[in-house]
Amino acid sequence: MGKHIVIGSIESYSGKSGIILGISRQLQAQGIAIAYGKPLGSVETEGSSGKTDADTQFIGTVLGLSDGQLGLPLITLEDKAIQRRLSGEDNQDYTAAITPHGQGIAGELILWEGSGTLWEGSLFGLSTLQVAQALEAPILIVSRYHSPLVVDALLKTRQELGDRLLGVIINDVPHAQLEETQNLIRPFLEKQGIPILGIIPSSSLLRSVSVREIAHQLKASVLCRPDRLDLMVEGLTIGAMNVSSALEYFRKGQNKAVITGGDRSDLQLAALETSTSCLILTGHTSPQPFIINRATDLEVPILSVDRDTLSTVEIVEQAFGQVRLQEQIKLDCIQALIEEHFDTTRFLKALGF
Repeated sequence: MGKHIVIGSIESYSGKSGIILGISRQLQAQGIAIAYGKPLGSVETEGSSGKTDADTQFIGTVLGLSDGQLGLPLITLEDKAIQRRLSGEDNQDYTAAITPHGQGIAGELILWEGSGTLWEGSLFGLSTLQVAQALEAPILIVSRYHSPLVVDALLKTRQELGDRLLGVIINDVPHAQLEETQNLIRPFLEKQGIPILGIIPSSSLLRSVSVREIAHQLKASVLCRPDRLDLMVEGLTIGAMNVSSALEYFRKGQNKAVITGGDRSDLQLAALETSTSCLILTGHTSPQPFIINRATDLEVPILSVDRDTLSTVEIVEQAFGQVRLQEQIKLDCIQALIEEHFDTTRFLKALGF
């Protein structure tokens, strides 16, 4: 029988999946046979054996896990499932189903990904704490840093989870706040009985989005350099001013996407002369041939969208808010961060390895 751990978070998009991948690779490198499960599904996709959870499938592929080392979701958080539960049509005891589900997964250590927040999944009896109690497993919490008041959320989490709390990883800490987090926040929380197993610095690479993903989200036409869609975009700039102001403005951003009108050749050229990963042209107006030629020479993809600037900005910003880990460069970055900033030895000792 393998050991279990539930990895949860206080809020959605805390970087939980990335942390799980980084830790799993560390453990595999030490010869520990790991497995992965996710009791509460979020995104369904068509898999080889019918419907499966996109995150589960992705993590299984990256970690080289067999079907026997993967625990697929018991239920997916979609509208129909919620309505069936609320109406009483679905009265299944999902909490009771977790234990036999877990027993069917092969591994020395099974890492279970908890729901987006501590209470999400309660409707189905699958909140992070309910899953941990059913599996008699400890909980590792991933908390994204917003300010020093991260301590408030973690003190409350300690009250909620009690002795189930194995420890905490504070993720995405800005470099300017690293020293304070190490020297003030960590000792304070440790004194409150909250082990801090990792303080992970912010990475602009991890927050970036590929041009390919932006094109997909926008349903954009690619006008040139379709071979460079793997370029990473770290920020968004809107070009809507005069050229002299634009050049100064564009120089401030690195590896950016520039959104501007398809008829603004002056701004498009100014953007291409700075660190730009892609041009996004709104209004479905074709750019001048010399812009296409210049972008081709500089290896900068141009995307064309039949939308106004405001809705284009909203979609791209949403893509940044829901960054996924499909690119190998991000996986390598996560692994390096975990190796340097996560206390694997203390983690394994706490688990009894």
